[in-house]
Amino acid sequence: MTTNTPTELLPPPAIAPGKQAAYKVLTIALGIIVPVLVAVIFSNKSIFTIPGASAYVRHLPAFNAVLNSATAVALVLGVYFIRQQNVLAHRAAMGTAFAFGAVFLLSYVAYHTQAEQTFYGGYGGVRFAYFFLLITHIALAIVTVGLVLFTLYFSLTGQYARHKRIARWTFPVWLYVSVTGVIVYLMISPYYK
Repeated sequence: MTTNTPTELLPPPAIAPGKQAAYKVLTIALGIIVPVLVAVIFSNKSIFTIPGASAYVRHLPAFNAVLNSATAVALVLGVYFIRQQNVLAHRAAMGTAFAFGAVFLLSYVAYHTQAEQTFYGGYGGVRFAYFFLLITHIALAIVTVGLVLFTLYFSLTGQYARHKRIARWTFPVWLYVSVTGVIVYLMISPYYK
């Protein structure tokens, strides 16, 4: 975000100053709990598996790719809008990206707890590229949770200078995670059963 939005264009904080400490604790907790909870769910998949549910979740990877694509578009629009000093459109685009991301996370966990694991069958350099993208995608997805939550927190509490500083990191990381999620899906989709 390389714009200098005039102060008079910035909305007042959405979270009252007296409640900001509680929201900061919640932001920290969610930034830790969400990735840990996903890891626990994936390490104990059998606990969460519902017999026969795999037939109902088989289309979720394609849906997740659509969500990732929509998230990427919303992120780019959000940056465009803030560079145009259109704060309300920026907030709407970033709120949309956040909503898509939340739905994606739920759908992703639902699919991976109910469906059999799919293995990538490519060879050679393509296989290396796939695993490089997959590993960086997963590692940065874990980091993205905290970045997104703190970027949102700073915005909602009216800490716009801090919001801008962290958004410079959040945007490219979140965009990379969204785009590589689509690429990884396209690469592994021929191997789904």
